[in-house]
Amino acid sequence: MVVISISLGCPDADPTLTPWNPGHDETAQVFVGSGQNYLLQSSATFLSLYVEDGGIRRVVFADFGPTSDTEIVLRAREVTVWRDGEFHIGSETCPYQGKATVSLYGRKDDRRNSKQFLVMAGGTVEIHGQHKLAWTQLTQTVPAGGLPKGAFAWDSASSGSGRGRGIHVNVVDEISGVVVGWQSFDTHDSEDNSRSLATFIDQIPSGKIVTLQAQDDASANLEATAREKIRALGSVEVDFLSHREPWAFVGVKGDPSRAVEQRIPYVGEYLTTGTAAVTATFDAFFGSFDVTATSEWLGGEISVTGSGNEYVINLKDDVSSWQPGDRIVLASTDYNMEQAEEFQLLPCQECSSHQVKISGEIQYNHFGEISDDVDLRGEVGLLTRNIKFQGEMEDSCYGDNFCQFFDYDTYGGHLMILGGFKNVHLSGIEFTHMGQQVLARYPVHFHLAGDVDEVGGYSRPTYVRELSIHHCFSRCVTIHATHGLLVQDTVGYDTIGNCYFLEDGMEQRNVLDHNLGLVTRAGTLLPTDRDDNMWRSMRDAVYGNYVPQTSDCRGVATFFIAHPNNVLTNNAAAGSLHAGIWYVFYSEPTGLSTGDLPPYEASRTPMGRFYNNRVHSNGMDGLVIDYGVKTTGASSTSPEEYLSRTDARYKPHQNADLLQPRVPAMIEGLIAFKNMEQGAWVRGGDIWLDKCAFVDNGKGLTMSSEGTFPNDEGSSQKIWNSIFIGESENVGTASGSSVWGMGGVKPMERSLPKATDFPMRGLEVYNGPTLAESCTFKKYASAPEYNRWSSAIGFFQNNNWQTAPRNNLRGIKFEDVQSRVFLGGSNLPWFQGYNLDGDKTQIFHDVDGSTTGYLDTYVVGQDNFVLRNPGCVEKPEWRAYICSGKYAQLFIHAERPGNLFLSLVRDEYPDYPLVLNGTDSTGAAADVQRYQPAVMLEKTYTIHWDGRAPEQITIYPINFDSGDWLRLGLCYPPGTTFQVRYQLEMRVPSAIFHNEEIHPAQSLHEVESGDGKLFYFEESTGLLFLKARAKYDREGHNYCSHMGCERIIISATMTSNTVSDCTAAAYPTYSLTPTETVPMPSFADGVFDCSGCGAPVS
Repeated sequence: MVVISISLGCPDADPTLTPWNPGHDETAQVFVGSGQNYLLQSSATFLSLYVEDGGIRRVVFADFGPTSDTEIVLRAREVTVWRDGEFHIGSETCPYQGKATVSLYGRKDDRRNSKQFLVMAGGTVEIHGQHKLAWTQLTQTVPAGGLPKGAFAWDSASSGSGRGRGIHVNVVDEISGVVVGWQSFDTHDSEDNSRSLATFIDQIPSGKIVTLQAQDDASANLEATAREKIRALGSVEVDFLSHREPWAFVGVKGDPSRAVEQRIPYVGEYLTTGTAAVTATFDAFFGSFDVTATSEWLGGEISVTGSGNEYVINLKDDVSSWQPGDRIVLASTDYNMEQAEEFQLLPCQECSSHQVKISGEIQYNHFGEISDDVDLRGEVGLLTRNIKFQGEMEDSCYGDNFCQFFDYDTYGGHLMILGGFKNVHLSGIEFTHMGQQVLARYPVHFHLAGDVDEVGGYSRPTYVRELSIHHCFSRCVTIHATHGLLVQDTVGYDTIGNCYFLEDGMEQRNVLDHNLGLVTRAGTLLPTDRDDNMWRSMRDAVYGNYVPQTSDCRGVATFFIAHPNNVLTNNAAAGSLHAGIWYVFYSEPTGLSTGDLPPYEASRTPMGRFYNNRVHSNGMDGLVIDYGVKTTGASSTSPEEYLSRTDARYKPHQNADLLQPRVPAMIEGLIAFKNMEQGAWVRGGDIWLDKCAFVDNGKGLTMSSEGTFPNDEGSSQKIWNSIFIGESENVGTASGSSVWGMGGVKPMERSLPKATDFPMRGLEVYNGPTLAESCTFKKYASAPEYNRWSSAIGFFQNNNWQTAPRNNLRGIKFEDVQSRVFLGGSNLPWFQGYNLDGDKTQIFHDVDGSTTGYLDTYVVGQDNFVLRNPGCVEKPEWRAYICSGKYAQLFIHAERPGNLFLSLVRDEYPDYPLVLNGTDSTGAAADVQRYQPAVMLEKTYTIHWDGRAPEQITIYPINFDSGDWLRLGLCYPPGTTFQVRYQLEMRVPSAIFHNEEIHPAQSLHEVESGDGKLFYFEESTGLLFLKARAKYDREGHNYCSHMGCERIIISATMTSNTVSDCTAAAYPTYSLTPTETVPMPSFADGVFDCSGCGAPVS
């Protein structure tokens, strides 16, 4: 008898429904007359099913309840719901309790249809499975091998423990499997040792597991008291133990019935008949474990390992909705996303509502602790749902399904919801084997749906929640030209291509809340989906013979956010080939949305809320806020493929208008750990981070300004109230790690990012201005013995760009940090030549002395004499100096030629020039080059070139305040004539609103005593002297004054091609004795170990 739910509000309880049992016919195109409302009561197979007004108006699945074994499976090549048609499996108020599957079948090469479920204009789809917790977190580490504290092994041949001759005793905790004590007793040597053995056994608490092993000879002086204590443990063979006999025993103190043992008679001098070996299995709450003991004449072993392939795990939330037979996935908590593991749940009457028992061998450690005040607990996601959408698959790849990259069939089913639908709400559904390596064929795809919330007229805003999308072949949830969608409590696992995907760069107001994504793999569809092998091979869409670069691709992300005006809260990106969460900025919408937004609107729009998200176990970066995609086709001048990754800059302003106030992008509560490269890479401004944590990353956080000399002048990046940890208690698993080596903080092995000699850093100082305040750094240490030069604070490596002296640190706290700062060196791994412009000009400002111990000082490179003074304190272990002084920058824009090396010489250190090759790699071809040295103010300098001086030089005194000055002498060939101008430039919008001639002076003294509006050319030395002096004050983090950017333009007419290097003529004429402009403060212990600094503990 069929029993159907009749609960109030359940769609299958509608008495107007007609029972429907259509059977199986793969040729049937089901399209029935108007007004038919069907209750599907049994499995069915069609070629296609059309649900519409004029066809079948409504299809409702019968619900046989959770205890029934009956499953309704609807098989079809195509299902279409539109024109007032409705498709129901359960409802929001009456979730479906039985088992239901929509199974989409067909091969790509039969060309008959697209293996699809379509919801089109006027269609209604309401599918609601059982409410089950989507995902949670561990509250206790799940160890490899299945023991709470990990497996144990001892081998006399390799341990070097020196246990030696006699009887070895090990005591094992019966609850955790931990070896809690051991001792060796040479019972061959003396009866005193034998009596000590008896005393040791007597003191072992009842219930503990005891192992005994004989090595060499254990019987010569094994007296009666010891034999009695061993008999009490349950041994029989101890009474017969004699000269050099191997003997192994495992038992339980106080329960002799549990004893197992083996003794092997000794045969001949130095020979035995083999190894005595015993194993006993013990049941504990978490599962069972084996204790093995072996004994040979010259040695033995003991091991404690998990057994039975059962283990109880402890979880953060109530998981009583999870049932035996359900499958779950434990996320990787190490650098390798492939350490994610699937398990099936077993019955567990003894489990609480926060526990489940899993079946299967645990290969890797899954960290489950709050460590150093940071929540590093691994995620656990539910894969099984009682309603399933699936694609029916072939056994292997075939045809044109990119079999050169995949050895399995990737032509799954797909669900597409198009614009104009009447209602769509999806919850409690499992999607597996869905998606195709074909554009627009995704597991769940909102396609050109427009506004799907109240803005679009939906009284019940559209949502997808509590979905499980796993082992799918093209993304997870795709939001394409759709706004206002809620995606919540969804798990995306082991999928191909960007998982949660906003497609065209114009999707807004979508909310992604409490979703989990893990094991996000490379796909073929877009350049940003591809791995290195794919982008090298797929060249059909590039221009000519262009070979794609890694910078064109490498954009696989679990959350691919193509417009900032979306909300991301409480999500976890727990393992992707490249990035966890990537905010990417389209210069204009692409594809079918081309023209829907003004150019650059996305890159200027304020960010929606970003709160409490987690990113870990990603192959490159955790969070990325940077880059764009190419919005034009491949051409001779731009040969990269359409939608390749390209440069972009984020500049959030009110109303996306650069003339209106900035609106900082707030990153709150981010936790980033075990990301191979950066925990977070953010570029642009303003981008501010609050209450974040960066743990075990290659580099914790890199903050980068908009560019060499930002157009959005005045932007900044800030972090405060945040924690950086170099080497946490999460040591990883050797068997699943690409890099395994000795840690620097503790002498213990652990997984490491990139290489054993990779210099991990917490905060990476880049161009700036960047500001770090009230941050705590823990557990950073260099390991010179492994050639690893890690530090809490470091600089961007191999840096060709500027470093601003306005990079400010204050309120910094260090705990268990052996290496606070390290700048680098040319002879060290990963620093390469250490000779680019940014490498040479490293500087940051320790505002309150909490980093250096010296109040209001600067950390500078050890070879940069432009920034030095005689009072600087050398820090050789940092490869740096700590200096006092007033610092700013020069931005020098040189034209015709653009391929010269600039030599900046401070008159106080003429033997130590700063040689810069410029920041623009294309400078020679463009005849333009840019140089950005940091400089000490109130000093005098000369500038020289390795060729004839540029015909035009523009000098911006940046980060100068009113009255700040320095004197420059620029080298030119004899007979050069000049036109020199002073201008005020507005960066946005670009405009010159003041242009003033600078006149020649009669002497250098006039220049030095003037206000910056004179120049003097000294023919004898070839030096053009001028005074760079700021007239106006800056505001906030502006590089330039509130009146605009002050600049000096030098146009030179040269009649000689003489190399413009005047150092021989200038020095010693202009050599000066080094002096301090600001006295160096004294070291202060209270400042260096600041008790009131650091991040507040939440």
